[in-house]
Amino acid sequence: MHHIERSTPWEEIWQAMEQLVREGKVLYAGSSNFAGWDIATAQCDARARHFMGLVSEQSLYNLSARMIELEVIPACRHYGLGLIPWSPLGGGLLGGALQKANAGRRSSEQAQKNVEQHRAKLEAYEGFCRELGEQPADVALAWLLHNPIVTAPIIGPRTLEQLTGSLRAVEIQLSDASLARLDQIWPGPGGEAPKAYAW
Repeated sequence: MHHIERSTPWEEIWQAMEQLVREGKVLYAGSSNFAGWDIATAQCDARARHFMGLVSEQSLYNLSARMIELEVIPACRHYGLGLIPWSPLGGGLLGGALQKANAGRRSSEQAQKNVEQHRAKLEAYEGFCRELGEQPADVALAWLLHNPIVTAPIIGPRTLEQLTGSLRAVEIQLSDASLARLDQIWPGPGGEAPKAYAW
């Protein structure tokens, strides 16, 4: 389910999914862009129907977009859903965007705005990646894979070199110090809710 259906009750949604499973047209149900609340509601209503419910959640998640750490990731962990991050490189921002801009590679106007908006972070990030001896895209993917709730990021390599780099990310082991440095450069929302904003 690509987005929460606000006008249809979960009883009807699960009735339709159950029918699709019975007919063999669907093996598992997954969600995309759901809030933690939506995941919890879906799973509670599925459990009441003795149905498996959701098995995965696809969400925007990368070093520069960490809002789902507040409630979506805790909900996925609690209900046993695998997390499948989309845009793991932030639309190219985390794939060496500053390095590419400095090399004179052309990019869209929006990409240029993103680089300027995040220039200080990108300078620190790409410098840190150089210290590690790794490509920025590979480090961004390795950071995602470090999280045990992440099943697999959705990648979109256009070249063999990009695919090879993505495979390299599986081998990168980030130390606690490296993870702390990445948190310093790209801070998240402060942890899980409500600890992130309450005592």
